[in-house]
Amino acid sequence: MRVLGVDHGTKRVGLAISDETGTVAQSIGHVASVAEVLHIATERSAGKIVVGIPRRLDNTESEQTKCALAFIAALRAATTLTVEGWDERLTTVQAERVLIEGNVRRADRKEKRDQIAAQLLLQSYLDAHSLL
Repeated sequence: MRVLGVDHGTKRVGLAISDETGTVAQSIGHVASVAEVLHIATERSAGKIVVGIPRRLDNTESEQTKCALAFIAALRAATTLTVEGWDERLTTVQAERVLIEGNVRRADRKEKRDQIAAQLLLQSYLDAHSLL
């Protein structure tokens, strides 16, 4: 079963999709709305959607946490697919680091950060749920 990973950002919603075996995550771009996420889920035959929940390091909620939880609620109301939340602490920081190490220009990093963060959170989810 394919899993769609979602990084809900303030301006963009980064997306990643797993392979059919649920082993490897690959970034696939970004969108702006619940409807677009659901369209991609259908188009890519995803059986589940995993949305990153950003928490502070002390595990408390932030404004971004509340936004992500509202986004999860909107997805759940609009689809019959399973929608799960997943701890995504520091994925944006990791994504930024990967892009810097890859010598990606600052202007281009903004475009790619959310989708790389989605890939990282989805890979974390897949690794934690691996049947191996």
